[in-house]
Amino acid sequence: MRYIEWVVMFIVAGLGIALANFVGFDVDFLDSLPGILILLAISLAAVLVSKVIPLKLPIIAYCSIIGLLAASPICPVREGVIEAVNQINFTAPLTMVGAFAGISISDQIKSFLKQGWKMIIVGILVMTGTFLGSALIAQLVLSLTNAI
Repeated sequence: MRYIEWVVMFIVAGLGIALANFVGFDVDFLDSLPGILILLAISLAAVLVSKVIPLKLPIIAYCSIIGLLAASPICPVREGVIEAVNQINFTAPLTMVGAFAGISISDQIKSFLKQGWKMIIVGILVMTGTFLGSALIAQLVLSLTNAI
């Protein structure tokens, strides 16, 4: 994918995050704009770093590393990064991820259905197991940390 396509996709994602943050969580667009720009800059930096560094890690790994470094105590702009990104509700970007995932697999539904009814059952079991496993881990961690 060319870099211009990445930038256009990031702009679309940023607008979607802003819209989801505004509609779902009543956060003004101008309040969430700095956090969105920081997240998009981290994402774009991850794309660029993945092309430059010969270590073949997924872009999400580079994105996580850059984000951790931007929010770590060694970063001089740490406070600004954390304050700006705190304006964005965590589920607002997930709305866009879900939309992009749905769009990306929409043309493959026929090939999925050709796998037969067994694949549908496996898919349901995998999604259910993932949800329940995540819920159990969250419950355990929140209980151990006395958050609930």
